[in-house]
Amino acid sequence: MQPEALRDRLRDYASHLPQPLALRGDTRRYTYAQLLAEVERRETLLRGEPEGVLAIGLDNGPEALLWDLAALFAGRPCLTLPPFFSPQQRAHCLAQCEVRLAVVDTGFTSELESTGFHADGTFWRKAGSTRAALPAGTAKVTYTSGTTGQPKGVCLGADALLRVAQELEIASRATAPAHYLAVLPMAVLLENLGVYAALLAGACITLLPQRQIGVQGASGVDWQKLIATLVLSGAQSLILVPQLLLGLVTALERGHLGPQQFRFVAVGGARVSKDLLARAARIGLPVFEGYGLSECASVVCLNRPGANRPGSVGRPLPHVQVRLADDGEVEVSGSTLLGYLGEAPFAGDWWPTGDLGEFDSEGYLRLKGRKKHQFITSFGRNVNPEWVEAELTQRGVIAQAFVQGEGLPGNLALVWPLDPHCDEQTLADAVASANAALPDYARVKAWHRLATPFNAADALLTSNGRLRREAILARYRGTLLELENEVHP
Repeated sequence: MQPEALRDRLRDYASHLPQPLALRGDTRRYTYAQLLAEVERRETLLRGEPEGVLAIGLDNGPEALLWDLAALFAGRPCLTLPPFFSPQQRAHCLAQCEVRLAVVDTGFTSELESTGFHADGTFWRKAGSTRAALPAGTAKVTYTSGTTGQPKGVCLGADALLRVAQELEIASRATAPAHYLAVLPMAVLLENLGVYAALLAGACITLLPQRQIGVQGASGVDWQKLIATLVLSGAQSLILVPQLLLGLVTALERGHLGPQQFRFVAVGGARVSKDLLARAARIGLPVFEGYGLSECASVVCLNRPGANRPGSVGRPLPHVQVRLADDGEVEVSGSTLLGYLGEAPFAGDWWPTGDLGEFDSEGYLRLKGRKKHQFITSFGRNVNPEWVEAELTQRGVIAQAFVQGEGLPGNLALVWPLDPHCDEQTLADAVASANAALPDYARVKAWHRLATPFNAADALLTSNGRLRREAILARYRGTLLELENEVHP
C-alpha cells in the first residue's frame, strides 16, 4: 500500500463522512475533511524545504499526527524522537540521521539548542548541507529501544508500514471499533501504525498528551488518570503493552469501568502471562496478543476474532511468511527493513528475529524465549543487561552485578561490592549514580546485596569470568521474586 492510497481513503471519508470526527486532541477536533486539509497544508511547507529527514519531537496530540502524515505524503523520511530515550540517545538519533529540520515541543528546546539548532518560525533548523545515507525508499527511521547505549536506526519503506496498518485494520474489522485511543507514544512504531489503521477504518482517534492520560516516561503510570481517560474518551480499541493490560484488567476487576465499551484490545511488545490473559477472558475483555519487531515493520503475528489461541501470539498475518530455523529461531520474510542506518542495505529474504518459537498443529506461533541475553520489560522496552551491568560496575564501588527485567515493570539487580565492608548507603549511591546515566526504562528499580560473590567454583561464572545467566537465575530465583514483591506487592 502506498501513501497515495491512504490519501485517497482520507479523501473518500472527507467526502462521505463530513461530520464524524477523525481526530480529537486536548483542545482541538478535526473532521476527516479538516484533517486532510491540515495535513496537506503542512505537506506543502515540507515540499518547499531542502531534502532530508524531518525530526518530530512532539508529545501525543493532533500536531504529532498531522506532521507525521505530512511527511509521509511529501515523501520525506521522518524520525519521531522517543520521549523515553535519554537526551544523549536523542542527540545520537539526530546526529546519525543528520537532521537539519525539526518540529518540536518546548520541552526539546534546550536539547536542540545544545546540538546546533535554532528556532525559525514553524521549524527548528540546523546549518549544514550533508544528508544521511538512507536506504532508497526510506519513509521512516524508527530507533530500537536501546539494547545498548546507542540504539540503532531501522529504516522502513512506506509500503511496508502501510501494509501492516492495513492488516491491523482488517484484523479488527469484525468488531467494528469506531473510537481508538492512542495510549503509547507515537514514537513507538506499533502505536504509530495503530493510528494509521484507525484512519484506514474511518474511526475517530483520540490523541492526548502522555501526562494528561497518566503515562509518564517508559514505565510510570497514573492509573486514576488513565482509567478516567478510557471512560471519557469512549475508547473501543487500543494497543497496550503487558503492564498496561495488567492495570486495565485490575481496574475492570475492581469495577472502576466496564468491559462492554471495548471491542478490540491488542497487546504486544513483550511476553504476556497466561494468567493475565485468563483474567481478561473471565471479565469479558476482548484481548488479542500479537508479536512483531521494528525490523519487520512491527506486527508479524496476531490473534484476532475467530482465530484466537491464548498463550500463542497468533498466526502470521497475510503480508508475511514466518518459518523456523533449525535451532528454532523465528525468521520472517515479506515486510523487512530496508536496512539499519549507517550500515549496508538489507538484501536478504529472511530476517532472523533472535526469538525462539514453535508452531502448533493449527499454525499458531508460540514463543519460547530469546537467543541472546537481551530482555524485554513489561512496558515493551528492550534492554541488554550487560549495558546496565557495565554502568553499575564502572564506578569503583560495585565489583559484580547481575540485572534481570524480563517481563517486569522495573529492572532488578544482584550486586557484590568491590569492598566487602562497604556500607549500604555507599552501595545505594553507586546504584543511583548508574541510574542517572541510564534512560528510565533501563534503570534499576530494586537491588539486593549478595552474601558471597559469583564465582566459577559455584558454576555461576565461566572460566573467563563471564556471568552464567541461567545458573544465576536458577540459584537466585527466590531472591529476585522477593525483591520484585517488595517493589510491586
